[in-house]
Amino acid sequence: MASVAVVMGSHSDKGVMQECMDVLSEFGVSFESFVASAHRAPDAVRELARTAAERGFEVFIAGAGGAAALPGVIKSHTHLPVIGIPLASSELRGVDALYAIVQMPPGVPVATMAIGGWGARNAALLAVEILALKDEALRARYTTYRENRAQASG
Repeated sequence: MASVAVVMGSHSDKGVMQECMDVLSEFGVSFESFVASAHRAPDAVRELARTAAERGFEVFIAGAGGAAALPGVIKSHTHLPVIGIPLASSELRGVDALYAIVQMPPGVPVATMAIGGWGARNAALLAVEILALKDEALRARYTTYRENRAQASG
Protein backbone atom coordinates (compact mmCIF):
# COMPACT_ATOMS: atom_id res chain seq x y z
CA MET A 1 0.00 0.00 0.00
CA ALA A 2 1.41 3.39 -1.01
CA SER A 3 1.78 6.00 1.70
CA VAL A 4 2.65 8.99 -0.51
CA ALA A 5 0.69 10.17 -3.53
CA VAL A 6 3.00 12.02 -5.90
CA VAL A 7 0.89 14.08 -8.29
CA MET A 8 2.02 16.13 -11.25
CA GLY A 9 -0.08 18.26 -13.54
CA SER A 10 1.55 17.09 -16.76
CA HIS A 11 3.78 14.34 -18.13
CA SER A 12 6.35 17.06 -18.84
CA ASP A 13 6.79 17.46 -15.05
CA LYS A 14 8.12 13.92 -14.67
CA GLY A 15 11.81 14.88 -14.86
CA VAL A 16 11.71 17.11 -11.79
CA MET A 17 9.21 14.94 -9.95
CA GLN A 18 11.48 11.92 -10.51
CA GLU A 19 13.95 13.54 -8.11
CA CYS A 20 11.24 13.42 -5.45
CA MET A 21 10.38 9.81 -6.21
CA ASP A 22 14.07 8.83 -6.12
CA VAL A 23 14.42 10.20 -2.58
CA LEU A 24 11.27 8.39 -1.45
CA SER A 25 12.68 5.17 -2.94
CA GLU A 26 16.02 5.75 -1.20
CA PHE A 27 14.20 5.72 2.14
CA GLY A 28 12.01 2.77 1.24
CA VAL A 29 8.84 4.86 1.35
CA SER A 30 6.06 3.46 -0.78
CA PHE A 31 4.43 5.86 -3.21
CA GLU A 32 2.27 5.97 -6.27
CA SER A 33 2.55 8.64 -8.95
CA PHE A 34 -0.29 10.25 -10.87
CA VAL A 35 -0.62 12.73 -13.71
CA ALA A 36 -3.75 14.81 -13.14
CA SER A 37 -4.20 18.44 -14.08
CA ALA A 38 -6.28 20.65 -11.81
CA HIS A 39 -7.41 22.54 -14.92
CA ARG A 40 -7.78 19.78 -17.51
CA ALA A 41 -8.94 16.93 -15.24
CA PRO A 42 -10.50 18.51 -12.13
CA ASP A 43 -12.83 15.57 -11.51
CA ALA A 44 -9.91 13.13 -11.45
CA VAL A 45 -7.99 15.35 -9.01
CA ARG A 46 -11.03 15.69 -6.76
CA GLU A 47 -11.63 11.92 -6.76
CA LEU A 48 -7.98 11.17 -6.00
CA ALA A 49 -7.95 13.64 -3.10
CA ARG A 50 -11.27 12.51 -1.65
CA THR A 51 -10.41 8.79 -1.69
CA ALA A 52 -6.72 9.03 -0.78
CA ALA A 53 -6.99 8.21 2.92
CA GLU A 54 -9.07 5.09 2.37
CA ARG A 55 -6.60 4.02 -0.32
CA GLY A 56 -3.76 4.15 2.23
CA PHE A 57 -2.15 7.47 1.35
CA GLU A 58 -0.89 9.59 4.23
CA VAL A 59 0.79 12.51 2.43
CA PHE A 60 0.41 14.23 -0.93
CA ILE A 61 3.30 15.74 -2.86
CA ALA A 62 2.06 17.84 -5.77
CA GLY A 63 4.21 19.50 -8.41
CA ALA A 64 2.71 22.24 -10.56
CA GLY A 65 3.84 25.09 -12.75
CA GLY A 66 2.25 28.25 -14.08
CA ALA A 67 -0.94 28.99 -12.15
CA ALA A 68 -0.03 26.01 -9.93
CA ALA A 69 -3.54 25.25 -8.74
CA LEU A 70 -2.90 21.52 -8.22
CA PRO A 71 -1.64 21.52 -4.60
CA GLY A 72 -4.43 23.84 -3.45
CA VAL A 73 -7.14 21.93 -5.29
CA ILE A 74 -5.93 18.69 -3.74
CA LYS A 75 -5.91 20.29 -0.29
CA SER A 76 -9.46 21.57 -0.76
CA HIS A 77 -10.65 17.96 -0.96
CA THR A 78 -8.53 16.22 1.72
CA HIS A 79 -7.46 16.48 5.35
CA LEU A 80 -4.09 14.89 4.54
CA PRO A 81 -0.88 16.95 4.47
CA VAL A 82 -0.11 18.43 1.06
CA ILE A 83 3.38 19.48 0.04
CA GLY A 84 3.59 21.69 -3.05
CA ILE A 85 6.52 21.93 -5.44
CA PRO A 86 6.53 24.96 -7.76
CA LEU A 87 7.78 23.98 -11.21
CA ALA A 88 9.48 26.25 -13.73
CA SER A 89 7.14 25.64 -16.64
CA SER A 90 6.55 29.19 -17.84
CA GLU A 91 8.50 32.26 -18.87
CA LEU A 92 8.50 33.29 -15.21
CA ARG A 93 10.71 30.27 -14.34
CA GLY A 94 8.51 29.04 -11.52
CA VAL A 95 8.12 32.29 -9.59
CA ASP A 96 4.45 32.39 -10.63
CA ALA A 97 3.99 28.83 -9.34
CA LEU A 98 5.81 29.67 -6.10
CA TYR A 99 3.50 32.60 -5.42
CA ALA A 100 0.42 30.56 -6.31
CA ILE A 101 1.30 27.74 -3.92
CA VAL A 102 2.70 29.75 -1.02
CA GLN A 103 -0.25 32.18 -0.93
CA MET A 104 -2.92 29.68 0.11
CA PRO A 105 -5.79 31.23 2.08
CA PRO A 106 -6.16 30.70 5.82
CA GLY A 107 -7.51 27.26 6.64
CA VAL A 108 -6.05 25.63 3.52
CA PRO A 109 -2.44 24.86 4.50
CA VAL A 110 -0.06 23.67 1.82
CA ALA A 111 3.63 23.31 2.64
CA THR A 112 5.60 25.02 -0.12
CA MET A 113 9.05 23.96 -1.23
CA ALA A 114 11.66 25.65 -3.40
CA ILE A 115 11.24 25.81 -7.16
CA GLY A 116 12.28 22.73 -9.14
CA GLY A 117 14.64 19.92 -8.18
CA TRP A 118 15.73 21.24 -4.79
CA GLY A 119 12.07 21.56 -3.89
CA ALA A 120 11.32 18.08 -5.18
CA ARG A 121 14.02 16.54 -3.02
CA ASN A 122 13.01 18.56 0.04
CA ALA A 123 9.34 17.64 -0.48
CA ALA A 124 10.29 13.98 -0.29
CA LEU A 125 12.35 14.60 2.84
CA LEU A 126 9.47 16.45 4.50
CA ALA A 127 7.18 13.54 3.65
CA VAL A 128 9.74 11.19 5.22
CA GLU A 129 9.77 13.34 8.36
CA ILE A 130 5.97 13.26 8.57
CA LEU A 131 5.79 9.50 8.09
CA ALA A 132 8.69 8.93 10.52
CA LEU A 133 6.56 10.34 13.34
CA LYS A 134 4.87 6.96 13.60
CA ASP A 135 7.40 4.65 11.93
CA GLU A 136 10.44 3.95 14.09
CA ALA A 137 12.41 2.16 11.36
CA LEU A 138 11.93 5.08 8.97
CA ARG A 139 12.88 7.50 11.75
CA ALA A 140 16.12 5.56 12.30
CA ARG A 141 16.95 5.66 8.56
CA TYR A 142 16.23 9.37 8.43
CA THR A 143 18.31 10.05 11.56
CA THR A 144 21.23 8.18 10.00
CA TYR A 145 20.79 10.14 6.76
CA ARG A 146 20.89 13.46 8.66
CA GLU A 147 23.95 12.39 10.66
CA ASN A 148 25.78 11.33 7.51
CA ARG A 149 24.93 14.65 5.82
CA ALA A 150 26.24 16.56 8.85
CA GLN A 151 29.51 14.59 8.85
CA ALA A 152 29.98 15.03 5.11
CA SER A 153 29.61 18.81 5.33
CA GLY A 154 31.68 19.12 8.43
